[in-house]
Amino acid sequence: MADKKSRALVIGDLKAEVPVIQGGMGVGISLSGLAGAVAAEGGIGIISTAQIGYREPDFDDHPIEANMRAIGKEVAKAKELSGGGIVGVNIMVATREYERYVKAAVEAGVDLIISGAGLPMKLPELVGESKTKLAPIVSSLKSAEVIFKYWQKKYNRLPDLIVIEGPRAGGHLGFHMEDLMEIDDAAYDVEIQKIIDRVKEYGVQYGKDIPVVVAGGIYERKDMEHYMEMGAAGVQMATRFVTTYECDAAPAHKQNYIDAKEEDIVIVKSPVGMPGRAILNPFMKRAKEGRIPHGKCHTCISTCKPAETPYCITDALVNAAIGNVENALLFCGSNAYRAKELEHVKDIIEEFR
Repeated sequence: MADKKSRALVIGDLKAEVPVIQGGMGVGISLSGLAGAVAAEGGIGIISTAQIGYREPDFDDHPIEANMRAIGKEVAKAKELSGGGIVGVNIMVATREYERYVKAAVEAGVDLIISGAGLPMKLPELVGESKTKLAPIVSSLKSAEVIFKYWQKKYNRLPDLIVIEGPRAGGHLGFHMEDLMEIDDAAYDVEIQKIIDRVKEYGVQYGKDIPVVVAGGIYERKDMEHYMEMGAAGVQMATRFVTTYECDAAPAHKQNYIDAKEEDIVIVKSPVGMPGRAILNPFMKRAKEGRIPHGKCHTCISTCKPAETPYCITDALVNAAIGNVENALLFCGSNAYRAKELEHVKDIIEEFR
């Protein structure tokens, strides 16, 4: 345990004793098991809604309906495991039928919706008068300004929390490919500081405390302390939680992280058109050589063109979740190679407490 206790993360009437949000990871990596365990220890547990119903018997034929059903089931399970802790969801703006996912999450009683992979311009409209807290993901001061101005003008509402996701995050990234090839951490810290300062100005202007958390490349306590010294209220961390006993992914997926070397972690172009970070495995090598045939469309991302896609991202991510790693897209953050063994969520949270 650290000598100095961390400040609690306060989001309106929600209070997390440990200022750590466990980042949403789809498909099927952060479901009720991981989210519930993190929330039970005083952090904030986040369920990814990306193809959340992949284990439902009718997923192949009715993916949207399966996903809607699974949101209710997973949130209920996580809340039960959490013992009154804070449970949220991550919903990608690029998800097809995004509006239905948001409404299903609100109906399930989530405490918080984190939303990125596009700017969640209509999010306040979709949650209505519910108590669900709203947290847009931004990667630049410009995107933060757009959200604040639009939400305030159109809905007379501001975000309850801002998540700044940097270029060292895993999965789909809100950056141009060239920006990810040569990452200048010091330069991005300047951008983070600008966002933190501007959000504080908005908070003063409108009389609302809006905490900012930083994501992307967070792996140990000193990373959190670095950003909290800059004025952040906490961090969002995902990769570190993959190699936990409580993580919902199959053991083979966790083992890939433990076995990975730093040079195995690469920037890839996702079939849905966004850059992402993943472990270079046999599947990714095959994908570079030519198109990998796929079955029926599972209605995932709005930008995907099934007839043209180099491979099906749903199939590839479900394979990761179930442990068919030879045929999987293994999304990860830049620090995945640092995992040496499985850990318990409790021990990780204790490090950040």
